[in-house]
Amino acid sequence: QLRLVESGGGLVQPGESLTLSCAGLGFTLEYFAMGWFRQAPGKEREGIAVISTSGRANYDDSVKGRFTISRDNAKNTVTLQMNSLNPGDTATYYCAADGTPDGSLQDYPYDYWGQGTQVTVSS
Repeated sequence: QLRLVESGGGLVQPGESLTLSCAGLGFTLEYFAMGWFRQAPGKEREGIAVISTSGRANYDDSVKGRFTISRDNAKNTVTLQMNSLNPGDTATYYCAADGTPDGSLQDYPYDYWGQGTQVTVSS
């Protein structure tokens, strides 16, 4: 069975950092563009970071300069390093795999989705 499993969410204070990880089970992430999405209560799901199969990254303006997406093909994982977190970053975070090389910050091309991990930023 093909699955994506996120981990690393939690409760942090404003200004702190978190690292989210996404592991591929049953398939090789190296051949997929990978995206991170988030959804806050009452809001639409939004794409925040994507990394292509070649390692090129793209970010939504809301996280540019604070978040970094990377991939470790040897470990079959994709990581989202989140710095300078603020309460506006509170959401459920999802990773997703897209069978095309480039990926997108739009959610419709993605073939596989994880179950999500909660990130809460609060003092």
